[in-house]
Amino acid sequence: MQIKIEKNVGGIEGLCVITPAVHGDSRGYFMETYSRRDMAEAGVDITFVQDNQSMSTKGVLRGLHFQKNFPQTKLVRAIRGCVFDVAVDLRAGSKTYGKWYGVELSEENKKQFLIPKGFAHGFLVLTEQAEFCYKCDDFYHANDEGGLAWNDPAIGIVWPQVVGEYRGSADGAGYALADGTPLNLSDKDKRWGRLA
Repeated sequence: MQIKIEKNVGGIEGLCVITPAVHGDSRGYFMETYSRRDMAEAGVDITFVQDNQSMSTKGVLRGLHFQKNFPQTKLVRAIRGCVFDVAVDLRAGSKTYGKWYGVELSEENKKQFLIPKGFAHGFLVLTEQAEFCYKCDDFYHANDEGGLAWNDPAIGIVWPQVVGEYRGSADGAGYALADGTPLNLSDKDKRWGRLA
C-alpha cells in the first residue's frame, strides 16, 4: 500500500487524514496522489467524479460550505503553499454533531483530508498563495450550497494565527492574521448564519 490513512481523526467517525508515500531522490519526487485500489484496501471505497482546483492568497478564508440536497464526499489537498483545512460534522443524529477538526495541508507535508458527506468545509490560507485541489464524489449542483459562520462561537474553531473577537456575525472585519494580514472573505461567506 502506498498510503497511510489515519481514520476517525479528532474522534469524528469518517474523517481521515491521508499521507501518501513519497519517493524522492536528487531529481525530485514521485507519489501517487490517489489510488482507488489502495483506498478500497484500506476500507475507503469512494468513486470520485469531479476534480476542482482553486488558488487563493494569504488571509483568504473560504467557508464553511456544505451541500444541502446533493452532499459530496471530498478528498482535499494543497499542491502549493499551506492552508488550515476544517470540517464540521453536520450529520443528523451523529454523536459528534457540531464538532470540528482541522489539519494543516501543505505542499511540504503532502497530506490529504477526506471529508465525508454531511460535513461543512472551509480553509484558511497561511502562505502568500495556495493552490488547493479537491476530488468530489458528486457533480456541482447550482444553488445547492449552504454555509455556516466560520467564527461561530458554538462551534469554536481555533483558526491558527487569527486574532480578533467575535462581533455577532461572520464578517471578517476586525480579524487579521498575527502578521497583520486582514482576513479576506467573499460577500456570501460574510453572511452565513450560526449553527443554532
